[in-house]
Amino acid sequence: MSHDYTRDRVELQDVMLNYVAAVDERDMGRYRACFADDVEVVGFGSQTYHGRDVWIDYVWNALRKYSASQHLLGPQFATIEGDEAHTRSTVQALHFLADGGARITLWGTYHTRMRRIDGRWMISRHELVVCGTSTD
Repeated sequence: MSHDYTRDRVELQDVMLNYVAAVDERDMGRYRACFADDVEVVGFGSQTYHGRDVWIDYVWNALRKYSASQHLLGPQFATIEGDEAHTRSTVQALHFLADGGARITLWGTYHTRMRRIDGRWMISRHELVVCGTSTD
């Protein structure tokens, strides 16, 4: 089956835009829709997370300590081979502690593998490479 490269690029970018918007808006259903059932996630601490439910449980529990967050993505680079894609996106993420305390800023890169499942691109492996953090 032939696919439109430009359409695929837009859809891949939309997955990541939905990913960050869902976190910032605390929309678990929207966030959940970004991931394949068998997703693997690395770089968010020392643990590797296997499976969508395990990952979402971790994220939603971690978000409880923040009153708000804002994730900004740089332009996405993508390579597409059939129903598999590799993307790279730079990220700057602001996290405001719920207790009214500090603001934590993270700079990093998302290396994300996506797979077309039932006609939709979904994250099958997601890695955060942290470049730096600061606390105000």
